[in-house]
Amino acid sequence: MAKSHLQPVAPTTKKRTVTPKRRPNAELRSREHLTETEVERLVQATKGNRRGHRDSTMILVAWRHGLRVSELVDLRWDQIDFVSATLHVRRVKRGTPATHPIMGDELRALRRLQREQEPKSPFVFTSERAGPFTTAGFARMMERAGVEAKLSFKVHPHMLRHACGFALANKGHDTRALQAYLGHRNIQHTVRYTELSSTRFKDFWRS
Repeated sequence: MAKSHLQPVAPTTKKRTVTPKRRPNAELRSREHLTETEVERLVQATKGNRRGHRDSTMILVAWRHGLRVSELVDLRWDQIDFVSATLHVRRVKRGTPATHPIMGDELRALRRLQREQEPKSPFVFTSERAGPFTTAGFARMMERAGVEAKLSFKVHPHMLRHACGFALANKGHDTRALQAYLGHRNIQHTVRYTELSSTRFKDFWRS
């Protein structure tokens, strides 16, 4: 029997014998969170759109409550208590639910949105076709808002959740309170905000 002359070939992505690994977000994006000023620029940029009130309210609510995009688009009116000014947050990824206070500007924006919503829907944020807003739709809207706000980097929805974490950490809130607010089961997911907080060393060198 003739000997085979086949040679072993090392697995490579070029030969498609190995699935290429996705590069980490840190390598793909120059930024993973927004500052409060940048969030405000996004809010103002969307207000001039045809559905500007809805879009700006989505950004504001996602940021204030550190919502993931799926939590935002699934938000229902029965989660909002206008009398007590509270939001009942239902977390995904086995996150812990929480009840958040709603600030005055949010409350006014949500009341107006509910009043003007046609046709009425159990969902807070609806599309042009009156269905619930999609995660892809919000991602596209955020990207457009970043361009309109003249931000120098590409904007994506999860930046709002990170912006919330960093903003609250910079205000001096402790890690445990942040963990509960963001619905993290593992506190290690929360530690990044306090470790990178700009106020962490604020009292160094003060007499």
